[in-house]
Amino acid sequence: MDTSWDSLLQDEHQLEELARQAVDRALAEGVLLRTAQEPSSSNVVSYAPFTLLPSRVPQALLEQAYAVQMDFNVLVDAVSQNAAFLEQTLSSTIKRDDFTARLFDIYKQVLKEGIAQTVFLGLNRSDYMFQRSSDGSPALKQIEINTISASFGGLASRTPAVHRHVLSVLSKTKEAAKILSNNPGEGLALGIAKAWELYGSANAVVLLIAQEKERNIFDQRAIENELLARNIHVIRRRFEDVFEKGSLDQDRRLLMAGQEVAVVYFRDGYMPSQYSPQNWEARLLLERSCAVKCPDIATQLAGTKKVQQELSRVGVLDVLLPGQPDVVARLRATFAGLYSLDMGEEGDQAITEALTAPSQFVLKPQREGGGNNLYGDEMVQALVRLKDTEERASYILMEKIEPEPFRNCLLRPGSPARVVQCISELGIFGVYVRQGKTLVMNKHVGHLLRTKAIEHADGGVAAGVAVLDNPYPV
Repeated sequence: MDTSWDSLLQDEHQLEELARQAVDRALAEGVLLRTAQEPSSSNVVSYAPFTLLPSRVPQALLEQAYAVQMDFNVLVDAVSQNAAFLEQTLSSTIKRDDFTARLFDIYKQVLKEGIAQTVFLGLNRSDYMFQRSSDGSPALKQIEINTISASFGGLASRTPAVHRHVLSVLSKTKEAAKILSNNPGEGLALGIAKAWELYGSANAVVLLIAQEKERNIFDQRAIENELLARNIHVIRRRFEDVFEKGSLDQDRRLLMAGQEVAVVYFRDGYMPSQYSPQNWEARLLLERSCAVKCPDIATQLAGTKKVQQELSRVGVLDVLLPGQPDVVARLRATFAGLYSLDMGEEGDQAITEALTAPSQFVLKPQREGGGNNLYGDEMVQALVRLKDTEERASYILMEKIEPEPFRNCLLRPGSPARVVQCISELGIFGVYVRQGKTLVMNKHVGHLLRTKAIEHADGGVAAGVAVLDNPYPV
C-alpha cells in the first residue's frame, strides 16, 4: 500500500518532537494502562503503546468487515444454541485438551439441569488481516473471533483524538478529518444495558468478573462508566469472591453477598491459568444461575479454534444458517484456509503439507489471550512431536496470512520511538442480545486496529507485542 507518511518518518528530530506531543495527548485522553510493576494499583500509570501515525487501511475492506459483522453475530448465536454441533465438533478436542474439556463438562451439566437464563448477550470481536493476493490487491481474511473478554473497546474510543492531534500539529487538517470516530465502549455498554433491562429487576447489578492484577483496567472502566451514566451499577469481583459470597436462591437467581445480579460480564476466565478448583466451582455456579452471562459457556465454546476450523468446511454454514445463502457467502468470503488435525487421513495430509511448506501455515492451540500460536521452526518441531499422538487433535492448522508491510513509528513507555516495518490486524466489535428465540439487538459497534513490527509473529496489545492504532481509510 502506498503511504504518504514516509517523508515524515525520515526526519528524526521532527519524530521526537511529535512523539512527545502524541504521548502527552494520549495521557490527557485516557489512553492508559497500569504498569507491569504495579498491575493492581492505579497510583502509577502509563500510556498504552500506540502508533505515532494512523495506518492506511483499504476503505473497501473496512466496509466489508463492518458489513459481515452482523452475520458473524448471527452465526455465533446459532452455534451456541446447537448442542449437537458443539458436541460433535469438540469430541476429539475434549479428549486431549483439558481446558476445553472442563468448559464442556460445565456446559453438559447446565444442559442436563436445564438452562436457567432466558436472555443471552454476545459481545464479540472478529479479527482480520489483509491478505496480499497474487494480483497485488488485498483481501479481508478472518484470523479469529473472540467471544469472551474481547478487549480494548474502551481505549479504542480514546485514540482517534490522539491521531487527529498529531496530524493537526503537522498542519494536515484534511487528513485529520479522515480519522473515523469510534466508540466501541459505548456500544458494548448498550448491549449490557439492554440485557440488564430485559432481565427486569431494577435493583439488580452487573457483575464484572475481574482479574486481581489487571493492567487494562481503564479499558474496562470506560464500559463501567457508560453503564453508570445509565444508572446501572457495576460491581467488580474475582472468581474467588464468587466462590466465597455467591449463591443461588430457589429460583436460581444469582446473589452476591445478598445482592441480585442481572448480568455477569467476564473479563477473566479465558485461559487455563485463570482457574483454580474454587474458580471452576464459581464458574459453574454462575452458569447455573438465571443471570445473563456474557458469554454463557456455550458461546465461549463457540469461539474455540476447533469450531472456527469446522465452520470453514464446505456445507457446514448452510446447515447452521439454512435458507440464508447471502449470509453464508459473505461469511465464507472472509475465511482463510483452516485444517483439522484429528487422527486420520485428513489430519495426516494437513501435517504433511505443513511440514513441506512451513512458512505457509500457523499451528494454533485452543487458547485465547495471544502469544500461543506456533510458526516456522517451532511449528515444525511441534508437528514432528505431535504427528503420531492423539494430542494433535487439540490443535488446528491455519493458512498464514501475509499482509503487505508498511512503515510506522511505534511508541512504548520506556523505549525510544522506533520506525519499523509493520503489519496491522483489524477487529470489529459486534453486539447481539437474544430473548428466548428472538434476536432483539444485532449490531456492529466500532473497530480496533492493532499494529506490530513484522518480526513479532504473534500476540496482541495485552501480550505486549501489538500497539493501538487507527485506520486511515484509503
